[in-house]
Amino acid sequence: MKHNFGAGPGILPHEVLKQAAASVVDLNGIGLSILEISHRSVEFEAILEEAIKLVKELLNVPEGYSVLFLQGGASTQFALAPYNLLPDGGKAAYLETGVWANKALKEAKFFGETVVVATSKESNFTYIPKDYVIPADAAYFHITSNNTIYGTQLQEFPISSIPLVCDMSSDIFSRIINVADFGLIYAGAQKNMGPAGTTLVIVKDDILGKTGRKIPAMFNYQAQIEGGSMYNTPPCFAIYVSMLTLKWLKSKGGVAAIETENTAKAAILYDEIERNPIFKTVCAKEDRSKMNVCFVTENPEHEKPFLKLCDEKGIVGIKGHRSVGGFRASIYNALPITSVHVLIEAMQEFAEKNK
Repeated sequence: MKHNFGAGPGILPHEVLKQAAASVVDLNGIGLSILEISHRSVEFEAILEEAIKLVKELLNVPEGYSVLFLQGGASTQFALAPYNLLPDGGKAAYLETGVWANKALKEAKFFGETVVVATSKESNFTYIPKDYVIPADAAYFHITSNNTIYGTQLQEFPISSIPLVCDMSSDIFSRIINVADFGLIYAGAQKNMGPAGTTLVIVKDDILGKTGRKIPAMFNYQAQIEGGSMYNTPPCFAIYVSMLTLKWLKSKGGVAAIETENTAKAAILYDEIERNPIFKTVCAKEDRSKMNVCFVTENPEHEKPFLKLCDEKGIVGIKGHRSVGGFRASIYNALPITSVHVLIEAMQEFAEKNK
């Protein structure tokens, strides 16, 4: 058995994988594969409708918001957010908390002035900046809720008088949020929602259409809303698997229930890191991520032997991002707490052998 701590594409529920695998041969007994049916067919339209319905139900999306399933990953949304929200001559504000926040900032510079309200770059993004001032004259304020590379997470969201735009790629559906606090939420599916290939966008309708610029239809949120996420052929299989994953999440009790599980998984793993003399975290304790637990060895020479032990025990995806090294245990929704216990046992065994 493998224990998948990969940062993304991440682990999916086993029952979802089984149902998705069966659908590749025959979708619900119709004699056709999910990979070959028309996106305009009754079968796929029902899948897309169910996926959107589940998003609205699980996140309690209020009236006045549209839910889209698009392509291009969160990286495309780095550009589409300013394209759709930042007027010519306008200004956008950004909180710089890691690589992906920085990439989003760079894309926004193509469309207008940008201002960094706060950054933790000087500490290699080991904490979330606080006590900053959001400029009231900016078109929007962009944040990244969870930082997969550095293992930090916004535990509370800022109160903003301007539209709040959030990249939630790595913690969407992992905890309760108030969608009404945001103007735009976007998230790549491949962490907590489904496979790579589709991106969830939740946008407040009344913040659109105010840039004064013409936007090509494929990049225009309003055109995508009017097209029902099907302006062009959508990523049918990725949307289907996302729908199955959201059904699985609902069956477990929804976001509140999974948040309790995620909190428990993170707590026992951080407790072990703090207790174990071999390992340590590098992030500010109050900003530690409940999705990506990043840690290092006190002695760098222990890194390779520990990775070898993990491999022997079926623990995969534990190696840290190449830019920071160390270890990263991504404990997304579908990872069972039993896998976290296997990792903890490996850490304890390694410490015992290296006294």
